[in-house]
Amino acid sequence: MKAVILIPARLDSSRLDRKMLADLEGEPLIVRTWQQALKSRLADTVVVATDSQEIAAVLKARGAEVVMTSPTASCGTERIAEAARHIEADVFLNLQGDEPLISPENIDLALEPFFSGNPPDCSTLVLPLHPDDREQIEDPHQVKVVMDANGFALYFSRSPIPFRRNMLPSTTFYRHIGLYAFSAAVLQKFAVLPPSMLEEAESLEQLRLLENGFRIQCVTTLIDNPGVNTLEDLELVRRIIRGSSRG
Repeated sequence: MKAVILIPARLDSSRLDRKMLADLEGEPLIVRTWQQALKSRLADTVVVATDSQEIAAVLKARGAEVVMTSPTASCGTERIAEAARHIEADVFLNLQGDEPLISPENIDLALEPFFSGNPPDCSTLVLPLHPDDREQIEDPHQVKVVMDANGFALYFSRSPIPFRRNMLPSTTFYRHIGLYAFSAAVLQKFAVLPPSMLEEAESLEQLRLLENGFRIQCVTTLIDNPGVNTLEDLELVRRIIRGSSRG
């Protein structure tokens, strides 16, 4: 079983200009993410997929493997699917480029189902939320997921799910962590499917998989690493890196 981590990276960003090259205590953000991915135990290779010659040059100068992709890719999954066509592997993990603190343990948790006797179509991570954490449960920027008894996703939503008509202590909420691993065949099938109705309504591309009959295995983690979407996120990550470097 050969596993490859693919990191989609584009220079344009709607919320934070030139985010991938933002300085994080002496290293560009995308370099930090690549360095963390290299610490995975289960992945054989880490490859960055980008349409930016500037990003590619920065990474190649540090010894990273880079695949150039089309600037017309509509989402990160399309970008990694394009890159995957040039790479021999059984499973590909999609790691967003704006995750400079990603835990290698979380990467391996997402990959582990593919090293079992019955690998899934796709795997992802979920984080249990405290039922009183109304801020995250009701925040539309925090994606929630409900699962069946075997841990496969039933639905992802920006709304609080399940809806609590009955206030039961047994009700558990899970936040989705956007780390995906795909079998090589499923990744290519996913990339050519047209956007689905639920995907467009919620703006969640993983719903395209569910609407087309693919199964997503959810693996629970207790490790939560902040990503970078805004300037405030960037400053938070800088503080964390400074703190860790001081020991």
